[in-house]
Amino acid sequence: MGEGGGFQLGTVGALTLSVVSSVSIVICNKALMSSLGFIFATTLTSWHLLVTFCSLHVALSMKLFEHKPFERKAVMGFGILNGISIGLLNLSLGFNSVGFYQMTKLAIIPCTVFLETVFLAKKFSRSVQLSLSVLLLGVGIATVTDLQLNMLGSILSLLAIVTTCIAQIMTNTIQKKFKVSSTQLLYQSAPYQALTLFVSGPFLDGLLTNQNVFAFNYTPQVLIFIVLSCLISVSVNFSTFLVIGKTSPVTYQVLGHLKTCLVLAFGYVLLHDPFSWRNILGIAVAIVGMVLYSYFCTLEGQQKAREASSQTLQAIDNESDPLIRVEVGAGGNTDGTSQTVWSSNKDLQA
Repeated sequence: MGEGGGFQLGTVGALTLSVVSSVSIVICNKALMSSLGFIFATTLTSWHLLVTFCSLHVALSMKLFEHKPFERKAVMGFGILNGISIGLLNLSLGFNSVGFYQMTKLAIIPCTVFLETVFLAKKFSRSVQLSLSVLLLGVGIATVTDLQLNMLGSILSLLAIVTTCIAQIMTNTIQKKFKVSSTQLLYQSAPYQALTLFVSGPFLDGLLTNQNVFAFNYTPQVLIFIVLSCLISVSVNFSTFLVIGKTSPVTYQVLGHLKTCLVLAFGYVLLHDPFSWRNILGIAVAIVGMVLYSYFCTLEGQQKAREASSQTLQAIDNESDPLIRVEVGAGGNTDGTSQTVWSSNKDLQA
């Protein structure tokens, strides 16, 4: 299998792993929070990252991947920023209505497109922009209900959008700049993310729930679901870095909205959540947007590959010019100019 084929297979595998693991952890956490009453989301996320780091440390000791240290300031800043973005998203959900929170998540895609266009000079074609608009419209129809605005909630949502976009763009740029894999980046940044949330998590959860995470009644059933959630999170965190590194932050956000649609569908089928024709219409429109986005991205990728191939062939043709220029010295033309000689069978036989 060629290099290009291997990349495509790796990308499909990363996307599949991300979808399966994310939907699984949403269902697990929903049972943990809704049925068992464990509603401390930020603290739970810090445990997720701690378990992820420990799992990767074990994998490193087994030589399943190579540790590649790079600029410590970049890793520290990236890890802390990721932790802050997660905390702000949880605060946004706590201080806003569910509908406004969904609008916050929808705003991440256009914000990412804007930042990449302005600061990274990345170009998005009209076709890709149209497909993203269709996708956002569909997800909006399916998920956004009430829009209750308040000043504090709006500020928190704006900060959550900006930090999330920057963190996801950094995930892609750091991997390419320092030539590190998703596993290597996650291994080095996970402790800073975990520490940021571990310190701030109990305070944020207490602010949002008026409960103390350390005073919660940890029954065996709760502990089992917490352990299960942490184990699934290893796959979630790994696949997140893998998808962003192999594709782009925008593609990862598109994938996130696919997960939202799947969670709605699974919730209706498995948990008998309320479902309406509006949900069905929104999911259908969102799927059309996702298909269009995938189609246009594939076309653009093939076009770039053809352009790169033609440039390579042109360079090879220029290097293998049939004309051989020979400098003629005293034994040739007396004026010292160059003489062009045709290299052919006839000349060799003469």
